[in-house]
Amino acid sequence: MAGEHPLLSTEIVNRGVTPTGPDAGSPTFSVRVRRRLPDFLQSVNLKYVKLGYHYLISHGVYVVLLPLLVVVFGAEVGNLGREDLWRRVWEEGTDYDLATLVAFFSASVFTLCVYFMSRPRPVYLIDFACYKPSDDLKVSNAEFIEQARKSGKFDEASLEFQSRILKSSGIGDETYLPKAVMAPGNCATMKEGRAEASEVMFGALDELFEKCRIRPKDVGVLVVNCSLFNPTPSLSAMIVNHYKMRGNILSFNLGGMGCSAGVIALDLARDMLQANPNNYAVVVSTEAVTFNWYTGRNRSMLIPNCFFRMGCSAVLLSNRRRDFFRAKYRLDHIVRTHKGGDERSFRSVYQEEDEQRLKGLAISRDLMEVGGHALKANITTLGPLVLPVSEQLLFFATLAWSHLFGNNNTKSKTKTPNKPYIPDYKRAFEHFCVHAASKSVLDELQKNLELTDANIEPSRAALHRFGNTSSSSIWYELAYLEAKGSVRAGDRVWQLAFGSGFKCNSAVWRAMRRVKRPAAGPWVDCVDRYPAQL
Repeated sequence: MAGEHPLLSTEIVNRGVTPTGPDAGSPTFSVRVRRRLPDFLQSVNLKYVKLGYHYLISHGVYVVLLPLLVVVFGAEVGNLGREDLWRRVWEEGTDYDLATLVAFFSASVFTLCVYFMSRPRPVYLIDFACYKPSDDLKVSNAEFIEQARKSGKFDEASLEFQSRILKSSGIGDETYLPKAVMAPGNCATMKEGRAEASEVMFGALDELFEKCRIRPKDVGVLVVNCSLFNPTPSLSAMIVNHYKMRGNILSFNLGGMGCSAGVIALDLARDMLQANPNNYAVVVSTEAVTFNWYTGRNRSMLIPNCFFRMGCSAVLLSNRRRDFFRAKYRLDHIVRTHKGGDERSFRSVYQEEDEQRLKGLAISRDLMEVGGHALKANITTLGPLVLPVSEQLLFFATLAWSHLFGNNNTKSKTKTPNKPYIPDYKRAFEHFCVHAASKSVLDELQKNLELTDANIEPSRAALHRFGNTSSSSIWYELAYLEAKGSVRAGDRVWQLAFGSGFKCNSAVWRAMRRVKRPAAGPWVDCVDRYPAQL
């Protein structure tokens, strides 16, 4: 237990006035001990730093060589005066034979052609859409508990537990739930699951096709991710059938990959676009609340009921060079981290049956700790790709000093490294879209990454207004930034998502132009109320 002490935090909870018993009329308090996110930035694993630099050098060799050639050429020409340079070009240049000149220019043209043909095509984000359910599906926290009580699916202890979770969740009173979850009887059926999936996916795709003014038959790649609901035929097949897409479409359906699957789907779509030039790809990210509603008494399985809400995003990607002029963003980097080799990480979010053989999603007490380790690995790998040179030099100088000249502990005969320099990720990105898992997770991430309230505002706003919409939450956050008019040309956006497995994934976008406030979208009627409500 002594080794776990740094990962624990305490909180004094006011239980109110005792109504009965010998202590009636007296205020009562209790001390709650909970795990917190480890201070993962204080310990750096060098293998992830090396991996990041491997990515950098692999993709940036031309960037490294070009300045060297310019320096060498500049040094050679700089030693010549104007008259010497003129004489060499026009007088001595006549001494070169035609074959030498042709060979030189041919080699230059060939090198440039190989370079431009071998480099990967840029992947552009044309536009995206986030589904906004109808107002009759809105449910406040008080209505959530009242409807859960009327449904007869929960005992009083379970209702009280969910009520306490909601009070500290950071979720507001305008999130959306399918009506079936509060109706009597079993709602976790294939019929209800398909009904919810159809509503959110087709709603988001209809808006996307209208905004981008393309036909469904123009789409060459379709990637759908939904973690816990995977019917047969698949969700991707449902979309192909509904929109009558072309027969040679490359269709993929990702299941069981958690809340970070949206970035995984982006990575797959990017690879498919690289292999199939001049094409469109659509990525659909969602989660089915109805099919995974838990009605038992296991508290670790009741937690998802409190956080997950309806939501879906649809994203249109393109690798056509002519789309450069109408694209909103360019995809710069994707970094994926998977810690499934560790048993605690693997079981931190686990779907199983409880003692009554009711299916649910169990959330482990180790979730914050294993999530911190996955985050550390991911951002350490990402750092060399995105941090400015000044930050990297400071980081490596302090890291080298720590390893070479750490403080010696004479009693324990061990070497204690000095505290490393913490890179400032605010210098690498203008905007942050961190997966809106819960208020406590966002609090710890803000503290460990040293983010400001403005940096974490999109995540808090998305959690408050729409709840945890799983893999689509990072798109509701980007939609919030656009609704605020915050995205300008050249701005860098970091989408950070994490989920079961345990996985942590990052996507880095660069704005191609200033993004105007959209005339429609999930935030149009409520964005002016934020951040005042947070």
